[in-house]
Amino acid sequence: MFLGQYQHNLDNKGRLTIPSRYRDLLEQGAYVTRGFDSNLMVWTVTAFETISKSVNRMSITDPNSRLLRRLIYASGEKVDVDRVGRILIPQFLRQSAGLDGEVVIVGVGDYFEIWSPPTWSQQLADLQDGDANIRRFEAFDLATG
Repeated sequence: MFLGQYQHNLDNKGRLTIPSRYRDLLEQGAYVTRGFDSNLMVWTVTAFETISKSVNRMSITDPNSRLLRRLIYASGEKVDVDRVGRILIPQFLRQSAGLDGEVVIVGVGDYFEIWSPPTWSQQLADLQDGDANIRRFEAFDLATG
């Protein structure tokens, strides 16, 4: 499971060092796609295959289904972790998320996200509003037993 927040830097070739805690989960490689919030999403092979099966069951006659397919597949890229724990993020994906230099890596369970620091700061501000969180999340069933 991907947890926590890390600050790392992209090198001049667009390579990103993956947090050491995440590397074992990426032994088979990973898929990088555009996220929904001006970020990138990095999926394990298994998680991406699960998402892919779900997306492929959607009707291609549904315009939103087609848009989701384009978002995931047209912007998706299979990447491998090199021997020093880095992945190469393609230029078009770096541009789409506004990544240049420092980035924030955020674990979100089955995948992790890559954010530009200013965009992540906006997300954090939203998440730190306790009253808004109560309204946002009250309908979710978060029971533990």
